[in-house]
Amino acid sequence: MHPGRQLAVLGLVFVVLYLAVFFAGGAKGSFTDRLEPKLGLDLVGGTQATYIASQQGEPPTQEAMKTAQEIIESRVNALGVSEAEVVIQGNNTIVVSLAGEAEDQLKDLSQAANMRFRLLTGVTGDVASTAVNPPAPAPSASGAAPSASAPAAAPSGAAPAATAKPSASTGGQGGGAPAPSNEPSPAASASAPAAAPSDPAAAPLPLSAKNKALLADVEKKIGKSAWTAAEKLTAPVDLSTDPKAGLPFKAFSTLSGAEVNVLPAKMQFNVPTISCDQLNQRPNGAIDDPNAEVVACYSGAKVMLDKAEVLGDDIADASPQLDQTTGQWVVSLDFKSAGQTKWTELTRKAFNATSADPCYTAATQIGASAHCAVAVVLDKEVISAPEIQGVLSGQSQITGDFNAATAKELSDKLKFGAIPVNFEAGPMQTVSATLGIQQLEAGLIAAAIGLGLVAIYAFFYYRLLGSVIFLSLALSALLTFGALVFLGRTMGFTLTLAGIAGFIVSLGIAADSFVIYFERLKDEIHEGRTPRSAVPRAWHRARRTIISANAITILCAVVLYIVSIGAVQGFAFAMGLSVVLDLLVVFLFRHPIMTMFANTKAFMSPRVSGLGRVLRTQSEEPASSRVKEA
Repeated sequence: MHPGRQLAVLGLVFVVLYLAVFFAGGAKGSFTDRLEPKLGLDLVGGTQATYIASQQGEPPTQEAMKTAQEIIESRVNALGVSEAEVVIQGNNTIVVSLAGEAEDQLKDLSQAANMRFRLLTGVTGDVASTAVNPPAPAPSASGAAPSASAPAAAPSGAAPAATAKPSASTGGQGGGAPAPSNEPSPAASASAPAAAPSDPAAAPLPLSAKNKALLADVEKKIGKSAWTAAEKLTAPVDLSTDPKAGLPFKAFSTLSGAEVNVLPAKMQFNVPTISCDQLNQRPNGAIDDPNAEVVACYSGAKVMLDKAEVLGDDIADASPQLDQTTGQWVVSLDFKSAGQTKWTELTRKAFNATSADPCYTAATQIGASAHCAVAVVLDKEVISAPEIQGVLSGQSQITGDFNAATAKELSDKLKFGAIPVNFEAGPMQTVSATLGIQQLEAGLIAAAIGLGLVAIYAFFYYRLLGSVIFLSLALSALLTFGALVFLGRTMGFTLTLAGIAGFIVSLGIAADSFVIYFERLKDEIHEGRTPRSAVPRAWHRARRTIISANAITILCAVVLYIVSIGAVQGFAFAMGLSVVLDLLVVFLFRHPIMTMFANTKAFMSPRVSGLGRVLRTQSEEPASSRVKEA
């Protein structure tokens, strides 16, 4: 063999790993800062967020809370091996704790992720024409648009696809509606009936007793005259021609988001003094009912949306992808069989709409050329409303101004499913370490003592071979540390005391592999072979045992990681990682360095090599009694 080649490969692994540590994965700060691992909640403290749940205005069931906990935990784990704590407190509260500064990760964690695809049937004013047909291929801020890879039907000419990109994100209106455009009035879309839901027997959810009482209070607050005037509206009031037309509805501008939420959708849409700010302040889940028409805001205007015919539950899988054509990150959607049928029917309805359809008039106001638009709604936000330019039956995409992180965040929410309850964000606070830096130091001291004892025993018992053990463990430690820093920066792996315990346990596993190899080497020499020829033979026979033993340990770590949570999962990951890296050192360092030592005079010395008794016994045996070597 050529040991120099294997040692060169190991050196290359070190160079690549530490280049990644210092310069990849968002590395920043001084070189010392770049070498700092990400520590866990029990060592450095972190951030704790409280979420208070409700289910359609009523206390949630325990089954719904358990499902919500599992989904939130799945979303946290998708951020990386972060060992987050997700616990249920009481009957309606979930508390999530993450290590370090995690406000940005926690703020959107409890979003319901209810996705709805709804025909856009009304607009209160002129949304910029770039909302549907932008002049440039690059998407604008925070929008998304579905597209298809395999259209089923197409008009004469180019193959259709919903390739429109969105415009800027939703904005507030202040106290009035935006100025109208020169397009036809949206009155028809406000008063015309919407298309029937996919289930004819379905009906909108009735108001809860609490919301019925709130609606009665709102009616008293508004006053009888203003309420009656609002009920008679069949289209949005045009303030551009008569600014005073909004005076009878002035009281509506004083309503809170919760109060606006109990108003009928047509009233929310038609009353000019109900602004986007008020609509955006409605409680979570305000427009989740798939069997009801709803009102939302899009590009600064109020929009009326039809019943949802395609839901997030119809999505089989979602994944972030880099579009090779545009170079932009997208979220690819695969629909279930029934969901694909619903999506195809919805795009057919939008594509084949005529001027008599409410969605046709609304589409012209947002810049569509000849076909209706389908709004992609996530919770309370209209992500985009692209014009449907064909009947789509293939894989679809949500495109927009995504980067790798935001595309993964959205795809994870859709993949793990919608949370069955709505959450109101409670207090978010910084929590102190449960164990602290002293325990970290104690754990590291324990690791150093364990490593030191192994080294002392190795030098005492194996002498020159002990240096192989010590160097191998040192190289494994450097590889593990580099991997720990890099994984913490890129996938969120956090070092906790449980992880430190996993690394310490791996020291014993690594030492076992040395014992297997060296004792096999002694057996070969005892059988009459020279140390130089015994090294490859001992390696060949010990290798299978070492691989089998380490494979079993790795398998146990994988199973433990899959079936456990929290600290135990961190222990399993750390132990498995250490064993894998130790195997790498076994093949790329231990065997080649032993081959090199076998060619030295020191290795042939009983006093220096650590094979003393075996070598002395061999030298004392008569030549006739030795096994003839092959």
